Amino acid sequence: MKYTEVTLTLSPVDPVRDLLIDALGNNGPYDSFVETPDGLKAYVPTAQFDAAWLQEQINNLQQLSTFNCQLSTQAMPDKDWNEEWERQHQPVLVEAANGKRIWVRAPFHDHRTDVDYEIEIEPKMSFGTAHHATTYMMLSYLAELPLEGLRVLDMGCGTAVLGILAKMRGASYVEGIDIDEWAFNNALENVQRNAVAMTIRIGDASLLNNREDKFHLIIANINRNILLHDMAAYASVLNPGGTLLLSGFYESDIPALQSHAAILGLQLQQTKTRQSWAALRMSF
Repeated sequence: MKYTEVTLTLSPVDPVRDLLIDALGNNGPYDSFVETPDGLKAYVPTAQFDAAWLQEQINNLQQLSTFNCQLSTQAMPDKDWNEEWERQHQPVLVEAANGKRIWVRAPFHDHRTDVDYEIEIEPKMSFGTAHHATTYMMLSYLAELPLEGLRVLDMGCGTAVLGILAKMRGASYVEGIDIDEWAFNNALENVQRNAVAMTIRIGDASLLNNREDKFHLIIANINRNILLHDMAAYASVLNPGGTLLLSGFYESDIPALQSHAAILGLQLQQTKTRQSWAALRMSF
C-alpha cells in the first residue's frame, strides 16, 4: 500500500503532539506515528490523504491551545508500514498507586512473571496500547479499584485493554463498545488472545438507549466533546453508588467535565494527571 508521510513541526511540542495523535489516529485515517524532537511524523494511506481535513484538525486544536505548526508531505515507498511500526512498538509497564503492576505487551515481546497482570495486545493502531498517558491512568485506576463481581462497561474500548484488565480482576460481566470497525475487530482479537469473556459491540452511546440492564462501573477514555455529549447516556445505565472513570482530555478540561457531571448527579472523587492529561473517578 502506498503511504504519505506528513511531517509536523510544532512549537511548543507538548502537549500538542499527543493531541494531534489523538485527533489524526482516532478520528481519521492515520494509522502510524513517529515522535520527533520537534514534533511528529504521521502516516496515512495515500488514497485517504486529505489536506483540507488535516488542516481542519490543526485549526480545531489551535482553538483549544496556542501553538505553531508547519507541515510538509512526501510520498513513501510502497511497503508494509504496519510491520515497520510493529518493529518500533515497545511494551509498557503500568505501576498503580497500590503497588499493582500491569505489563502490556505485543505478541512479539517477552513474557514477564514479576507482574500482577500481563495483557497481550496486537498493535494494529487501535487506541489503547498503554503508551498514551490516558490509557496508563485508566489502567492504574482499574488496578486500584475492587472489581470482583462487578458489571463493567467500556465505552470507546479501542483495543479492549481496559475491559480485559477488568475481567482479569474479577468483573462478572464486561462489555466494550466502539464506533470504529477496525477497533471492533481488533478488540475481538485481543479478547481471544487473553482468553477472557467479553461482549464487544460496534456503535456509539445510542446503544445505551432504553437499556434496562445497568453497570456498577463505566469506563470512557474518549475525548472531551464526546464525553460531554454522552455523559447523560452513561449516567442512565449506571447503578446508584456506581463509578464512572473518564479520561481522554487535558487538565484544563476538568472544570467543564466536573460541572457537567454534577448536573447529572455525579460527584468527583479522585483526579489523576500525567503528561498534562487527566483522568477522573466519579461516583453516582
